[in-house]
Amino acid sequence: MEKIAFKMKLKPGMSAEYKRRHDRIWPELITLLRENGVSDYSIFLDEETDTLFAVQYLAGHSSQELGKEAIVQQWWDYMHDIMDVNPDHSPVSINLKKVFHMD
Repeated sequence: MEKIAFKMKLKPGMSAEYKRRHDRIWPELITLLRENGVSDYSIFLDEETDTLFAVQYLAGHSSQELGKEAIVQQWWDYMHDIMDVNPDHSPVSINLKKVFHMD
């Protein structure tokens, strides 16, 4: 199993709305992630910069690699108004390099 981390960016003032939407995340999206090996997925917010920091374990595809799935595209469309996104509405996502780990 591999652990990856990436960052994304919220539009200013959208942190409460981002949390609200994730508090009601679609069950079928969670199912897709789990079925594709994504587990222990957390997203943290740096409130000073509106930067999101995500960490997930993978036994298959990362959440960012599932963009061809209809439910993922629908989620991106739902979220595009509150985040920095690419032309296809996928979140602008920057992979982070691990520089330290402690068991």
